[in-house]
Order: sequence, then structure tokens, then C-alpha cells
Amino acid sequence: MDELLRIENLSKKYGISKALDSVDLTVERGHIVGLLGPNGSGKTTLIKLIAGLLTPSEGKILVNGKGIGIESKKVISYLPDTTYLNMNQRVEEVMKLFKTFYSDFDENRAKDMLKAIGIDTRTRLKTMSKGTKEKVQLILVMSRRADLYILDEPIAGVDPATRDYVLNIILSNYDPNASIIISTHLISDIEKILDQVIFIKNGRIERFGNVDDIREKEGKSIDALFREVFKC
Repeated sequence: MDELLRIENLSKKYGISKALDSVDLTVERGHIVGLLGPNGSGKTTLIKLIAGLLTPSEGKILVNGKGIGIESKKVISYLPDTTYLNMNQRVEEVMKLFKTFYSDFDENRAKDMLKAIGIDTRTRLKTMSKGTKEKVQLILVMSRRADLYILDEPIAGVDPATRDYVLNIILSNYDPNASIIISTHLISDIEKILDQVIFIKNGRIERFGNVDDIREKEGKSIDALFREVFKC
């Protein structure tokens, strides 16, 4: 076992309400993991805790055996569920910022992917369609040579053709020694690329396991099982 991420007794409270409740989880290297749950289940809270954007109320998170902090942020590449780039900047300017902030940013990888979809790096982000902006942001995140990629709803709000391209970027541009955690509610679109799944409900892990094992045991797709568990 080559452990990458370990979460122990993790809880996050907002006042008297618990967004996460006693979560235990271990993710090894070399896996694409789906973090699946309905709205308000705790997915984004968990992701932000791993990314170091929130502080746990209880418990701990270890990445490469170290707590969340400067060292963990060096090896985590995080895609939030909202656009955070400066829309007035050109793509080439955003790339320079990534190169400045992240020593593992592979500029040539980013340029190759941008060229492949016909994006001129001199183009300002504000002139692009929503789908194209999503692609640019994902390309930047996946162009880091990170250990752990955390993608929060990377295919939400984009058309089916763009979803296929996004999944291709994810599959083609991560190191086999790294892992990816993908939060989504579009299970049927993303199930085909997942190795493992986490079902989260009301801030607690309902199920975690290998996709093939779960499908064989339950006799149904992950999407069908999700709908059954969460009654959607």
C-alpha cells in the first residue's frame, strides 16, 4: 500500500451544525476517486479542508504523511467549483502566474493542450465562452506535476462535448503515482473513468470502495446505486 491521503476522525462544525462528522478515509496513489453525494452532503467542505482552505473542528488530514500546510499545498493541485481567474488577463499572463506560484507547473504541457484545442494564449479570458474558460482552468490545474489533484465539479454547467474533453484531459494528464479526487453529481458522465467511489451523505461516509467490486456485488452501475442510496 502506497498511502497518499489519510483522514482520521475529521469533523467540521458551523455553529452547532456539523458539515462533516467523524470522517475516516485513506486514498492510495494511482487512483481516480469519485466523491459523490447530493447537494449539502459535505463534498465541498471536505475538499476545502484537504486543500487547506478550511480548518477542521476535530481530527486530522495527512498528505504524504504530513499535516495540511505549506508542504501539502505544494503537492495538491486544486480546481474549485467556481472560476477564480482574472477575466481581464490573457491566458499567457495567467500561465506566468501559475509558473511563479507553482514550481511544478509544466508550461510546455499547458501550451500543448491549449494549442490542441485552438486557444491562442494572447486571448483574454473575458472574451471566451463558459466552456472554453472551464477548459483553460482545468488545463492549468492539470499542468502541474502534483501528487494529488482535487477537482470540484469539473464538468458541471458545460455541454456534453466539453464534458468528454474534460474527462480526456483528466485521463491523459496525471502521473500514475498521483491520485485524483473528483467531486460531482453527474455520475453517469464520469463513472467510466473512476477507480474508486466515496458516497457521502449528511457529512458522513456512507460507502467507499473499488468501482468494479461494488458493481459486481450490487449488480448495477454506480449511477444506479447512487440513485438508490440517495433516492434521487
